[in-house]
Amino acid sequence: MAIADTSEITLAELQLSGRNHSIPLEALRHDITPIGLHYLLTHFDIPEVDADTWQLEVGGLVEKQLTLSLADLQARPPLTMPVTLECAGNGRALIEPRPMSQPWLQGAVGTAEWTGTPLAPLLEEAGVAAEAKEIVFSGLDRGIQGDSEHAYERSLPVAEAMRDEILLAWAINGQPLPPQHGFPLRLIVPGWYGMTHVKWLRSIAAVAEAFTGWQQDVAYHVRESEDEQGEPVTRIKPRSLMVPPGIPEFLSRTRFLEPGPCEVEGRAWSGRAPISRVEFSDDGGETWADAKLGEPVGEFAWRGWSYGWNAAPGEYELCCRATDEAGSVQPLAPEWNWDGVCNNAVQRVQVVVRAAE
Repeated sequence: MAIADTSEITLAELQLSGRNHSIPLEALRHDITPIGLHYLLTHFDIPEVDADTWQLEVGGLVEKQLTLSLADLQARPPLTMPVTLECAGNGRALIEPRPMSQPWLQGAVGTAEWTGTPLAPLLEEAGVAAEAKEIVFSGLDRGIQGDSEHAYERSLPVAEAMRDEILLAWAINGQPLPPQHGFPLRLIVPGWYGMTHVKWLRSIAAVAEAFTGWQQDVAYHVRESEDEQGEPVTRIKPRSLMVPPGIPEFLSRTRFLEPGPCEVEGRAWSGRAPISRVEFSDDGGETWADAKLGEPVGEFAWRGWSYGWNAAPGEYELCCRATDEAGSVQPLAPEWNWDGVCNNAVQRVQVVVRAAE
């Protein structure tokens, strides 16, 4: 990954952004994000998969190797749960100097109802060996990144992989996974950033050593320079987003609205602990007031919030700030790192309240 020399988006970044998309912020009104509005990041090409011949291999350090068809998996006990997914690079384009990669603003998030079968019973059936340290998940997507040709692969510690809520999912919002979301099977790891949720799964393997594949060992680290290892990205930091009030100016997205009572609403989430507080500011974060929290959509999904704002004529910078039960609070400004990951700085929305006629 390189660092941009200027604030201008390059053609290479534009090419990436044309393949991927974020949630339109007005879609935050939905408890469950419609499939076509859910954020999407595809590292390489979308594989072409024949569900009739596709199989999942479970092997490595196990007592019994398993080969499972999609029908085999769907015959196992199913589980459906709402889960909020967020890309680790969400907010990258707001960091200066900007790391050169997918130029996300703040909409690389979505909450869907994922249906699949829990992973833990399958690993128990295979019999993971006592000496196994990690479980490696391999996808069918393949490409080149950092001069390394590789399939997209990630691992989890065995204890993490055995969590009850981790799914091998074949459906989203009651529909079979579309190609871009990992058809026919993907991993869902509630609470972790999106790079962990491997799509187009082809194999699961128990290994005795820490996995050092490129997407695990090189990518997705918080580091100050290209030369250091840094800390691996894991669970989602707290974040809140608002539905921008009023109507937008086409290019700048500055909002315009009439004076008077305005119910500002949004969503907040964290993969580290439940959300305990959301605050609202109309002066760029100089002063804050508590918003009203709604019920969480699920144990691993965002919760709604709202604030009754009395909009007087003038120009404003609206902000929202989330705090989770672990005491983590969104920072006011981005915290720079080489890869541009885990930027959960507060959202800022420019608003013009027009004078009453």
